[in-house]
Amino acid sequence: MSRTGAWRTLLHMCNCCSGGTVVRSPRPLSRILAPCSARAYHSLIRDQSFVNGQWVPGSTAATFPVLNPANLSEVGSVADLAGEDVEQAIHAAREAFHPWADLTAKERGKYLRRWYELMEERKNELSQIMTLENGKPILEAEAEISYASSFLEWFAEEGKRIYGKISSSGTTQSLPCSFPSVPQWNFPAAMITRKVGAALASGCPVVVKPAEDTPLTALALAALAEEAGFPPGVVNVVTCGRENSIAAGKLFCSSPSIAGISFTGSTDVGKQLYAQCAPHVKRLSLELGGDAPFVVFESADVPAAVDGAMISKFRNAGQTCVCANRFFVHSAVYDEFVTGLRDRMKSLKVGNGLSPGVTIGPIINEAQIKRLEGLLADACSRGAELTVGGHRMPEVGPLFFAPTMIEHMSNEFACMTEEQFGPVVAVSRFETEEEVFHLANSSDRGLAGYAFTRDVGQALRIARYLEVVQSLSLPAISLTPTVGILGINEGMISACEMPFGGVKESGLGREGSKYGVEEFTYIKYVKLGGMGNSVVCVHFMSEDSYMLVSRICKQFLAGRSLGAVHYPSGPSSLVLAAQCCCTYRRRPRMSSSRAPHSPPPLPPPQATFPPRQPPSSAYPP
Repeated sequence: MSRTGAWRTLLHMCNCCSGGTVVRSPRPLSRILAPCSARAYHSLIRDQSFVNGQWVPGSTAATFPVLNPANLSEVGSVADLAGEDVEQAIHAAREAFHPWADLTAKERGKYLRRWYELMEERKNELSQIMTLENGKPILEAEAEISYASSFLEWFAEEGKRIYGKISSSGTTQSLPCSFPSVPQWNFPAAMITRKVGAALASGCPVVVKPAEDTPLTALALAALAEEAGFPPGVVNVVTCGRENSIAAGKLFCSSPSIAGISFTGSTDVGKQLYAQCAPHVKRLSLELGGDAPFVVFESADVPAAVDGAMISKFRNAGQTCVCANRFFVHSAVYDEFVTGLRDRMKSLKVGNGLSPGVTIGPIINEAQIKRLEGLLADACSRGAELTVGGHRMPEVGPLFFAPTMIEHMSNEFACMTEEQFGPVVAVSRFETEEEVFHLANSSDRGLAGYAFTRDVGQALRIARYLEVVQSLSLPAISLTPTVGILGINEGMISACEMPFGGVKESGLGREGSKYGVEEFTYIKYVKLGGMGNSVVCVHFMSEDSYMLVSRICKQFLAGRSLGAVHYPSGPSSLVLAAQCCCTYRRRPRMSSSRAPHSPPPLPPPQATFPPRQPPSSAYPP
């Protein structure tokens, strides 16, 4: 039996997976997580933080427990770092900033590519760790690891395409800046790589502070980053308990060594970070809560809409920021949709995520269970009707909640205005297109939205109403886009190539795609004068720089206008070409069989350049 196969077989015999107690022992964490030797195979388990290339227990040696939400057994414990320990991680990232930023994007991409390969090689171990501390079904955990690693693969290449802009009067360039990353517990791997991949590709070292519910996945990723060979200080992971997490957040907001913060979490906490960063005007990238509408129009393919609802609502037991939160179904197809969805909900299997066939895992903690119960009680007291579920499942475990459907909802109910974060389908009817646009737009949040229709014209109106709400016959709700992500006839909307982010109170900025790196760079404008009659500034990072410089210089000396030409920008050579001279950077020798050669002589200037005229008084300086 292979090493991975042995681990998979023995894992189900461990007490922390089946409800037993964890053996207390002074042995390393990788050997005490269960009273069997299976964990000896789990080389990615860590119980210390990763700072400046070292595994550290923290100055106080304090720890906090990590619980399996499926049975509340203790999976292990990790270091609880105090403020001075977090400061050391910030200092390490700051010291690593210039050496890391001075590497070419291609060199940085090699590290990211290796990290991606290691994640793919160790997918089974990573997914097991995730299920143990997060509770999601093992198949979902494996899918998340693939999704998470895709961001490293994407940004390993996308870093080469951080462009500057060239004009005859100056150049702009994108400059990296140092960032801490604060991900959420519901996607403990993908939330990290989506942020960290973009930051590292841009030239920014990072300090990751994972959620206290799921630190083991983050530490496992740090172990793979160490194996990938990242220089010390470039990737740091600090683990903090609930009390120290508050202190760490304040330190991130106030430290002059931190250029900005990338945070995923609740809207309330995001607002607090926003306020704390205001005195220092720090850069912020916020991915906050959602209130996603799911609209089923009269023309919809109802079975396809039911499929989309199952994917969108019940992934991770409804604990995702893009989960459908409010279902609006046209009266003409209401009964068909609701009946079909009820039947599909019966096929969901609730249980421990490590058990075969399980599709719904536990809620993350007791506080969230009580919150769900409160939302449903409020709706029922105001006229809503529970038609499926709505209760705990103690026979399965202390934190399991039955898949639930509640009908006759109103947009004023708390269950429709607050993010549920649970397996709850809240359904209401609508009659007209204008009415449902009004209902969908009436939220303070705007992360994701879903719509099902086979009417092409209606699909275009759905996309358009996000931008021109005031064109509707009903009063305008907002002049800003209503959601940042829209799925039309799709229940799965996330991909590394696509921008992820919301509007209004759902956050700032975008993650993933080509726009992800923009959150980790500044734009710097440089105007260079005093170098003769005309000067062209070129900022590039290509290793084959000789051909690029030669072509630009020939165009310049021939009197051709370069205009607003885009070339790669990055920490490399600055080449200046004036009227009668230019500087060449020799093209590197590509192989021993290729003889070195000198650049061809430049042709004489074909045009004269008039003296520079002073600016007209009609234009401001």
